[in-house]
Amino acid sequence: MTKKLLLIDDEEKLRQLLARIIQLEWDDIEISQASNLKAGLQILKQKEIDVIICDVKLPDGNGVEFVLEAKKQQPLAEILLMTAYGQIADGVQAIKNGAFDYMTKGDDNNKIIPLLYKAMEKVDLAKKVHRLEQQVGKKYAFDQVIGESKELKEAISLGKKVAHTDSTVLLLGETGTGKEVFAQAIHYESDRKGKAFVAVNCSAISKDILESELFGHLAGSFTGALKDKKGLFEEANGGTIFLDEMGEMPLELQAKMLRVLETGEFLKVGDSKVTRVNVRVIAATNRELEKEAEEGHFRSDLFYRLSVFSIKLPSLKERTGDIPLLVRHFVGIQAAKMNRKVPKIAQDYISALDGRLWKGNVRELKNIIERSLILMEGDTLELDSLPYDIQQGAQLEQPSSGLSLSEVEKRHIQKVLVHSKGNKAEAARLLEIGIATLYRKLDEYKLNN
Repeated sequence: MTKKLLLIDDEEKLRQLLARIIQLEWDDIEISQASNLKAGLQILKQKEIDVIICDVKLPDGNGVEFVLEAKKQQPLAEILLMTAYGQIADGVQAIKNGAFDYMTKGDDNNKIIPLLYKAMEKVDLAKKVHRLEQQVGKKYAFDQVIGESKELKEAISLGKKVAHTDSTVLLLGETGTGKEVFAQAIHYESDRKGKAFVAVNCSAISKDILESELFGHLAGSFTGALKDKKGLFEEANGGTIFLDEMGEMPLELQAKMLRVLETGEFLKVGDSKVTRVNVRVIAATNRELEKEAEEGHFRSDLFYRLSVFSIKLPSLKERTGDIPLLVRHFVGIQAAKMNRKVPKIAQDYISALDGRLWKGNVRELKNIIERSLILMEGDTLELDSLPYDIQQGAQLEQPSSGLSLSEVEKRHIQKVLVHSKGNKAEAARLLEIGIATLYRKLDEYKLNN
């Protein structure tokens, strides 16, 4: 890729000489030249520049101050400053303003090419990181929250409004409605998107170690604490922490959580020194926290602090019209993961899913589609690639097959075993049954051989 360089110096002969030296070093470089800061700034407004080499003393201003303006125009560009009269104070200020380096003309001529290589490498790395950040931001944007229902659009509208604030957000809704995806969308829509997004499921960590996981501990603070450990709040400093299943948090830990929300301060386990963080909290629960607070199972002051801004995510049964959209979305994603062509989708396949009561919501739908792609034969997702209970629930007559419910189940298990290459633990996971249940079914249908 062609590198783009800007030379700003009022001495034309020196500028031309420097351009020739650099041109000899790089075949794929485009060099723009300017005799003053105004002309240089105009070039920056017109084209993308990788590295700027700029004199400090120019007819219309000072290169050290120009660094700030250049960085506003092109934040990823690196700037090398040159001066005939090196001053330590200027050099220090130049670096503070964001310059890559500061050189003295004549004395440092042998340093220019090595410094240019280093500056170009830094620019390349910065551009790669920037592209990755854009890709991540796009992946987790609100555009990736699939659905056209009124209820979902209202939730997205609220999410976009609160994203650009630092307010605590409480996401409400049934398990599997996509609360973590929604929390990520809020984070990547916010001014904190360049910082960490840390997710923790409060119900998945035992109450004995949850405090240490969230807030960290000092070595020796309890048995097994062999060294100091940062907590997740500290890891998320400057960014967002997502506390899923907040209703499961032990009462004794809720007071500490309230203090963090109000002051941004906490004590690590075993520490007497306060740790301060700047973290945006998004919490989620499938419980009715207000009722839990009334019954004494959840601190009412913490509930009121968490529910500064609440958003209810609709269940799948509240937006069944979105199911065809979600099916096509998840089929595309899973096909890409499996490195296979996106299949056609039979209408009876969608109809069967459309008529189901989704207790597991979007998560359940996604898992079923993944299994369907594993089991499908040919280039079309048909009804027979769905779990037998959904096929039965669809109440579609298939007179040509003559299959009983037990025969459908038997064939389904056989397909999963073929896919898992006989790995029964993996087959049980895909079937969403216990390993003991699978062995019982294998005996029942004489599939052990």
